[in-house]
Amino acid sequence: MPHHTPLLTTIVAALVIAFVMGALAHRLRISPIAGYLLAGVVVGPFTPGIVADTRLASELAEIGVILLMFGVGLHFSLKDLLAVRRIALPGAVVQIVVATALGTALGLWLGWTVLAGAIFGLALSVASTVVLLRALQARDLVETERGRIAVGWLIVEDLAMVLALVLLPPLVAMQASGETDISGLARAAGLIALKVAGFAAVMLLVGRRVIPSLLHWAAHTGSRELFRLAVLGTALGVAFGAAMAFGVSFALGAFFAGMILGETQLSRRAAEETLPLRDAFAVLFFVSVGMLFDPAVIVAQPLPLLATVAIILVGKSVAAYAIVRAFGHGSPTALTVAASLAQIGEFSFILASLGVSLGALPEDGQDLILAGAILSILLNPLLFALMVKRGRSAGDVLEAPVEALAPSPARTVLVGYGRVGRGIAQRLDAAAGALVVVEDQHDMAAQAQAAGLTVVVGDATAPGVLEQAGAREATVLLVAIPEGIDAGVVTARARKLNPGLRIVARAHSDDERADLARYGADRVVLAEDETAARMVEHCLGRRLAPTGR
Repeated sequence: MPHHTPLLTTIVAALVIAFVMGALAHRLRISPIAGYLLAGVVVGPFTPGIVADTRLASELAEIGVILLMFGVGLHFSLKDLLAVRRIALPGAVVQIVVATALGTALGLWLGWTVLAGAIFGLALSVASTVVLLRALQARDLVETERGRIAVGWLIVEDLAMVLALVLLPPLVAMQASGETDISGLARAAGLIALKVAGFAAVMLLVGRRVIPSLLHWAAHTGSRELFRLAVLGTALGVAFGAAMAFGVSFALGAFFAGMILGETQLSRRAAEETLPLRDAFAVLFFVSVGMLFDPAVIVAQPLPLLATVAIILVGKSVAAYAIVRAFGHGSPTALTVAASLAQIGEFSFILASLGVSLGALPEDGQDLILAGAILSILLNPLLFALMVKRGRSAGDVLEAPVEALAPSPARTVLVGYGRVGRGIAQRLDAAAGALVVVEDQHDMAAQAQAAGLTVVVGDATAPGVLEQAGAREATVLLVAIPEGIDAGVVTARARKLNPGLRIVARAHSDDERADLARYGADRVVLAEDETAARMVEHCLGRRLAPTGR
């Protein structure tokens, strides 16, 4: 029986080879994203062997973008979005202008027209949704102040690209005819603004009632399968409807759907249900990007390619850093935003493809954009790690100095003021002695200060921070951060600083528990073990000894 199944072939080839290349990248201690991109090159049309369907891969990748933005929306609220508008709106606009100017200059140097250079620069100005969010999620930064600024910035860029896609055809027509029709451009811009406003109004007025009601009904049926379908149907349906009816992007529609649902009690469950599909389709996005890459570009246009990558990684980053700092934010926030935006992705491809189809952008420009996207996505994890590490250096602790802490024999030091850390602080009474919180996220540190706690703002893994918090004289250290690697560094550093310190840490797996015990933790709390013990206690009516260390 013949099997002509390009969809199945594309999915199987993409996921299997992505796993192989991702595992190899993990083995080599580099970002798995590099493996996924290389998998795309392997199954792409420019290399021999298996050739997947590029068009189908791109459509599958779009599903990943939708689910990813829906998941981010679940953790956002309208209040969060409006809170960062004063920096996200002007910041994104200025950064787009800077990148477009740099791209236009490069285009003129290559002999292109001003319009071609402007299209090229505009394509270099917009960051990839998937890359930005994966970088933030990998470091638990989405729900922090700097994460919200980066996402708000991304949304403004998204809206700007929607506007650019609408205005580009009439601009090209004007250039071809030699006429200037400003009123036509104004009408087009006004129409898209009206559509976006209409979509926002529908989501706020109608969506706030329909979406939560639908999800609550599905949840109360008791069918997990039906609830999962309701969540996926909401994310994909709203995104598709927003694009068809209002002309906004799939990503923006999905974000608003998630934001509306995020205000309900079902947001956490909805996020959990979509997580496996989000991860799988996000991988397909990177594979689809790799499929577009023609390695011959590196040999054919080395200097223009180097200049393109420099605009993406250096020009955009420097502009973003300067803008954020100019608005009064600290170096960690500025570095995080700058690193988040130092790459390009899906909207860049769409804009480049439209420019080529209209005859306004040379095909060489599209090749440079695709190659620049590949290289910037490949280098972004490294750049992000370097910038965030620099932002978390001990020097940044001085941004929010605290008074010298008087030694206290009963001091307890708490590292991390997230959900677990807040719960610990709320349950500790005066008998626990003085409590000092170490937190590197400024918004969480502000919450701790508002609760009346003494706070040291800084990364506990950085030299000098634990000592500043008084760990040398403390009796107890509570490590409440979720990152197992960082928790191990904190534990080892604290044990070396104070051999008599009692250290209690949290873990998410048996491997993490073993590592933390090896680094010097006296007690490691594994959530699953503690939950099981407490449930059995309620059943038996007596206290049980912990099963773990």
